[in-house]
Amino acid sequence: MVTAGQRGDALGFTPLLGRLRIRRRGRGRSRTRPGVLLGDKAYSARRIRTELRRRRIRAVIAEPADQTANRRRRGSAGGRPPTFDADAYRQRNTVERAIRKLKAHRAVAMRSDKREYIYCGTIDVASIRIWLRDLTRHPPNTT
Repeated sequence: MVTAGQRGDALGFTPLLGRLRIRRRGRGRSRTRPGVLLGDKAYSARRIRTELRRRRIRAVIAEPADQTANRRRRGSAGGRPPTFDADAYRQRNTVERAIRKLKAHRAVAMRSDKREYIYCGTIDVASIRIWLRDLTRHPPNTT
């Protein structure tokens, strides 16, 4: 889902979660609810955490320092800190590296395309170039 370049990613969270489809291996309809959602600190909003709890999706989102400080300042009225699985959070590194590879292509990073479908095509071309480059660097074993 593509949003305007100046908008925050968290605003598109709920519509994206509504359109989410996870294909199953083999037969069966696609899942609409992942088991875990990994997100960065920008997704640590009460609205997002409430939506994930409502859908029974485990959130692995780091809590920003200002939210932690505000919760501690309020004492027992601040509530419990959200659960956080540091080992699962490290898996975000894979996604961050993929985005970094995509943004190495200037047209993706600058988003100079005016129309959404052209920008999506630019991302597709950049993805194919990355895939082909990785294939030539690490050829698959044919033995």
